[in-house]
Amino acid sequence: MVDIRPIDSRDAERWRELFRDYGTFYKTTFSDEVLDGVWAWLLDPQHPVNGLVAINEDGIVVGFAVYREHPDTFSAGPTLYLDDLFVDPAARRGGVAGAMLSSLRELARTRGVTQVRWITAADNVRAQGAYNRIARRTDWVTYEMDS
Repeated sequence: MVDIRPIDSRDAERWRELFRDYGTFYKTTFSDEVLDGVWAWLLDPQHPVNGLVAINEDGIVVGFAVYREHPDTFSAGPTLYLDDLFVDPAARRGGVAGAMLSSLRELARTRGVTQVRWITAADNVRAQGAYNRIARRTDWVTYEMDS
């Protein structure tokens, strides 16, 4: 059993641990400045970036989702974009990712948002297995351009 709730100040230490692990998974090291900056966004009710945490039966944060609402030019309405989703490896295969995605879907419905979108690495096959059960895979290709 897992409980999903909005992230808040009591989650700071555990979120930092998990976010660092998330970076390691994607071969990225987050500086303290980046962690401080993202955390400040998550606690600022005026900032568009928001977060959810997954709490296990022992009261431990075992996952997080970072998302934002933004305008969508294909619908002339809002959409939710899931920037980051991570589950502690010890809690995987327990429905945590699915519970977070279901919570995001319900949040979107409540806000009148018609879609939740996200990307994942092409080699993140384990996550794609979960995503394929919950969502539609698209044919879009993502590009990045440094400035």
